[in-house]
Amino acid sequence: MARHGYVTLRAPSGRAAIGDHAGMVAARLAVQEAGHFEPLTLALAEEARTVACSGASLILDVGAGTGRHLAGVLDAMPDARGVAVDAARDASRRAARAHPRMAAVRGDVWQRIPLADGCVEVALNVFAPRNGAELARVVRAGGTLVVVTPAPDHLHELAALHTVGVDPVKAQRLHRQLDRGFRPSAVRRIVWALTLTRNEIEAVLGMGPAGLHLRQNLEGRLDGLREPVRVTAAVDLRTFRRRATATQAAAAARW
Repeated sequence: MARHGYVTLRAPSGRAAIGDHAGMVAARLAVQEAGHFEPLTLALAEEARTVACSGASLILDVGAGTGRHLAGVLDAMPDARGVAVDAARDASRRAARAHPRMAAVRGDVWQRIPLADGCVEVALNVFAPRNGAELARVVRAGGTLVVVTPAPDHLHELAALHTVGVDPVKAQRLHRQLDRGFRPSAVRRIVWALTLTRNEIEAVLGMGPAGLHLRQNLEGRLDGLREPVRVTAAVDLRTFRRRATATQAAAAARW
């Protein structure tokens, strides 16, 4: 265990996972601490509390970042425990301190998740890569996977400042990734307004996967910007139910 409180899992090659760099993690933390994505945290907490069969559930967040969303879920479920998995060292340090009932693991989401088969009641995946096979292994039959992806109009007012768009076939790719282990259950769009300063715009654009590239290209482009700027946040929250295994389905048929 690292002295900062998280466990590091290494790939078979012996290399530690590589995740978001420190600048991206710092940008994400600044945005979260300002409360700009609190509506999403509240929606995740409501969803997890609704779908969980037991209050004493294990909640997994894959690509958890700083652990902010998972901490919000655990606050809403006082008997639940959480595991945050992320590849970034700086994010894992934050997650290790995010909540007393949360364990933080630094690891590659494409490697084996350090949990027993079928032990997870609810898995979260927010703006992060996902390993469908591993998620299917650890989520119990009938359990729930909650996936959050940006909607087409997410941050559309800032489109002139960046070239990163939303993949128009993202939903189809998502369903293909998960189809063997999960069936779609529901989808809802969550939209809220952000009121951002110039520095916060830099942080919002800098916390994503192309953060370093975008922040370098923003130099000088925000000069003269009239603050504050009103920006739309829009995400799709999808729930998937874990399919029963062939053995479980056969047993159910016998009954």
